[in-house]
Amino acid sequence: MRYFPLLAFVLSLSFLMPARAWAEQLQCNPCSHTFGKVEVGSSSSFTILLSNTGTKYLKILTKSKQGSGEFKYGYFPLPVTLKPGASVHLPIWFKPTAVGQVTGKFTLVSTALNSSLSISVQGTGSPGLTVSPAKLNFGNVTVGQSATLSTTLTASNGNVTISSDQVTSSEFSIHGVTLPVTILSGHSIPARIRFTPKQSGTGSGKAGYFSNAVVSPVVEQLTGTGVAPAAHSADLTWQESDPSVVGFNIYRGKTHGGPYQKINTALEASTTYTDYTVVAGTTYYYVTTAVDGTGKQSGYSNETKAIIPSP
Repeated sequence: MRYFPLLAFVLSLSFLMPARAWAEQLQCNPCSHTFGKVEVGSSSSFTILLSNTGTKYLKILTKSKQGSGEFKYGYFPLPVTLKPGASVHLPIWFKPTAVGQVTGKFTLVSTALNSSLSISVQGTGSPGLTVSPAKLNFGNVTVGQSATLSTTLTASNGNVTISSDQVTSSEFSIHGVTLPVTILSGHSIPARIRFTPKQSGTGSGKAGYFSNAVVSPVVEQLTGTGVAPAAHSADLTWQESDPSVVGFNIYRGKTHGGPYQKINTALEASTTYTDYTVVAGTTYYYVTTAVDGTGKQSGYSNETKAIIPSP
């Protein structure tokens, strides 16, 4: 008969325990964080939400940190009291001092049932890569021709290995860099960007350099304007030597000393003539003849040479 009161006491305890378990509960959201790449010497912060999900007040008493010293608490003075349903923000910082991945753990001790709450963190210290200038403008370039400008890639806060590069427009290309290449910290290497417009109008693109740097790819903005090839002409002038002359004929050939072909359709009264029928990249030889009032034509004048540029 004495056994039954003891059993009733044990049962009453089993009913009381769940209420105690929910009385004070400290939860984190999230309970882990990855900072990703952060440049050596720079800082990145993140905020953890701490909440009392229980039914009674709790107090956060102490804080500690394990692992890399590159992780730190932000401003979070203790003790902190949280009423049921209340939350508080816990700021944490990552400031890498060297290249490489590191891990750490923040621990909070409170009056909650789960008296010790841990938050795991990790981050990667990375070097920096800059491209200078950040923008290249090639100005006007004749369609089919090329223009080249120089650029500089500089590593900071660690060695940078550029594994690949890429341009977003076929009118631009990268030259002078053999990949992969490692740039020592604090050093630079040159590169060249070439613009070869395929049509008239403004062209734009981006040159990107993929590496182990904190920002990858590092991007350089590119612009240039393609212009149509200029229409070429050859301007000729000569002197009149006989007052009886009423006009001139103009002859052209592609070989020194002829043969020549007349290119004017009517007698030229002035002592100047512009040949608009020339072809880029061709060399021409010109002579003139004088015609008097009776229609008599003189012999060829001295020969002059015109080299037409290409294109």
